[in-house]
Amino acid sequence: MYIKKTSISLISHHYNFPRTNQPSFFSFQYFINIKIIMGVFTYEMEVITKIPPVKIFNALILDGDKLIPKIVPQAIKTVELIEGDGGPGSIKKITFGEGSQFDYVKHKVEALDKENFIYSYSVIEGDALMKSLEKITYEIKLASSADGGSICKSISKYYTIGNFAITEEQIKAGKEKSSGLFKATEAYLLANPDAY
Repeated sequence: MYIKKTSISLISHHYNFPRTNQPSFFSFQYFINIKIIMGVFTYEMEVITKIPPVKIFNALILDGDKLIPKIVPQAIKTVELIEGDGGPGSIKKITFGEGSQFDYVKHKVEALDKENFIYSYSVIEGDALMKSLEKITYEIKLASSADGGSICKSISKYYTIGNFAITEEQIKAGKEKSSGLFKATEAYLLANPDAY
């Protein structure tokens, strides 16, 4: 997996985090730009992996409710479908594992396009909103890369209440959680090539 680019539109300070390379087969490179846009904080990240889009989408999105608690139980304990059939309009409750600082969140599925590998959802309830966010929306798009792998683009939008501002530490923590989940899914698929 290779994180090619990260940009964040947040508050009116500018932070440049250094590029880093890790010794394992996971290599990260990112750039973060921060500015304010009317109380909506936008975080963009691009990840490149050797896993084809259909396998990533099937594992992470279509079967993620079962797979993710299995491969990262310390982060996510359970995912329950509490309303709908899993498609747009459905509500899911995610209970975090003992390693998380939060207890639970509820997601509302906004879009699910299996043919074009697009998925979006909103966090609408739970302590991860910290009583300072109205909601958080996520959009994930997968496309084929030239080598047969995938380019995963994700956009996160934080809708703040009042004068609440996202801190540099929260930005780093969010990036690490997102990349960690993707990395765990990639590692599972590399170790189980016949899955999905």
